[in-house]
Formats: sequence, C-alpha cells, structure tokens
Amino acid sequence: MSNLIKNTVRHTAKVAAPADLVFNLVARLQNWSQFHGPAVHAEPLGTQDGAELFRHWWVIDDHTVRTWQARWWFDREQLRIGYDSDPDEPGAAPTTSSEWTFVAVSDSATEVLVEQAVAAESEDAPLAGRELQELLDSIVDAAEHDEERQDLVVDFEDPLFVAGSVDDAYAYLYEADKWPERIPHVSRLVLEENVPNIQFFDMDTRTPDGSAHTTRSVRICLPGHKIVYKQIHLPKLLDGHTGHWKFTPTREGFVLGARHTATIKPSALPILGTGTSVLDARKYLRRVLSANSMSNLRLAKTYAEERGGV
Repeated sequence: MSNLIKNTVRHTAKVAAPADLVFNLVARLQNWSQFHGPAVHAEPLGTQDGAELFRHWWVIDDHTVRTWQARWWFDREQLRIGYDSDPDEPGAAPTTSSEWTFVAVSDSATEVLVEQAVAAESEDAPLAGRELQELLDSIVDAAEHDEERQDLVVDFEDPLFVAGSVDDAYAYLYEADKWPERIPHVSRLVLEENVPNIQFFDMDTRTPDGSAHTTRSVRICLPGHKIVYKQIHLPKLLDGHTGHWKFTPTREGFVLGARHTATIKPSALPILGTGTSVLDARKYLRRVLSANSMSNLRLAKTYAEERGGV
C-alpha cells in the first residue's frame, strides 16, 4: 500500500448466502458486468509479484467510459481479496486500494468487511466510497438471488472457423457504422467514438421472428483480439446483456467466437405470450440471439476470406 494512503473507510454488509459463494462473486471480475451496472469489462493481463493484473472499463454515463489498471490478490483459503489500483495512471479509479474479508456467520450467512484506503489529498474520496458501496450492494443482491439469477441467465458462445485474416474480420465487426449496409437485420446504427476503441451506439435491429428492438450499447475494442459489448439501454425482455467477439488464431486461420450472456426479466415474460415460462424465454433467446450471431459470423467469414483470396 502506498505511503500516500492516509484515509481508511470501512464498508460492511450482511449477506444471506454462503461465504464461498460471495467470495466467488467478487473474485470473478469478468462476471461483474452482468449484475453491476457500471462494470463493462475486466481484461486479464497476467501476473506480477503474486498479483493478478487486470484492466477495467466502467461506464460512467451514456457517453463516457473510465479505464484503469489494477492488481488483485485472491486468498481462497482465508477468504480475503486485496485490490490496488495504479494511482499514477490517468483516469484511474479514485480508490487506491481495498481489502475484502468474508466471514462465515453460518452455512448460509456471511459478513463482508471492505477496508478502503484513499490518498489523503484525493478529492475523489466521496466518489470512491459511493462507487464501492454500490458495488457491494450489487454483490449482496446477486448473492442472495444466486439460484434464481442462474436460472434467468442464458450464456453461450457460437464459434466459426475462418480461413482468412484476423485483421479483416476484426475490421468488419469494428466498423459498426457500416452495419446497416452489411448486416440485414440491422436497419439503423448511430455510432460515437470520441475515445479510440471505445464505442457507443444506438441500433435498431429485427430478430428472425420479425420483432424490432432499439438498444444502446458500449463496446470496448481490443484490436485483433476481442470486441466486448454491453447493452446499457436494453430490450424489454432483458435485465442485462453482455458479450464479445473473440478472435483466436490457429495455424490454418482463426476461430471467430460470438458470446452472449443475457439475463431474462421475469416481469417481461408476457411479452412472448400469455403463460410464457422462464424455460420458454431461455429457448427463445438462445434461438434468436444465436441466429443473429451466426449470420454475423458468416458475413465476417465471407468478408475476410474473400479479401484474403481463400
């Protein structure tokens, strides 16, 4: 912890869930985006001095993303998690460091203590405290509704082999402003990219059954590797929708994967018809999301293979 750290704030919560479950919800940083509004993506960067390095992206409003790098320590045996952000990085999260402790009160109850340290001269201490409290509240809610939440989450990835250039396929999917001309189910798309590789866009689409949707998404573009998205204005059926396009090289070309993680909104089930069950909605989402994804995958494959002369 830096010598500049002077102020320590404690946050506590009681959770009606087992300690290992709560620990895992915090430790699985890449899953936060599905149940915590600001979280968009956490990209693993390897390890350093026993810590796991991640780059984080959080959406601040409909037009702004903050990004920073941080070190995390995960002690599953002692049920402790440590966090330390890079205080010298422009745009870093205001929290300088924190330590999470998970105490099993019983088999189904946990006390969470978060000790948060902020540089004494930081003007962002109130913001840091509010953001951490909001994250803690999201963790508590997700843990206490874990079984129901798992039933509502549809999570899958469709892969397709491409005998072409990663750069060509990446460009095809990165250039979202050209999608209305390239992708049949996209009728309108208005793109903002005020910061390189961070995109916001409003999009009108139509599913194979003819249903129309208007959404707003944020995308984190990692050139040649991955394009991550999160819908921040959702279709009526969903409480959350995240995913990515991932490019995995092989000796013969690469595998292009389209991932979706969608959370069903139980109160919206009647949209699909009277008596619609969660299982009905799961089947519907798996079908329509996969159909659109496979269509996009094939179009990107054709584009890359034609440009590569394969």
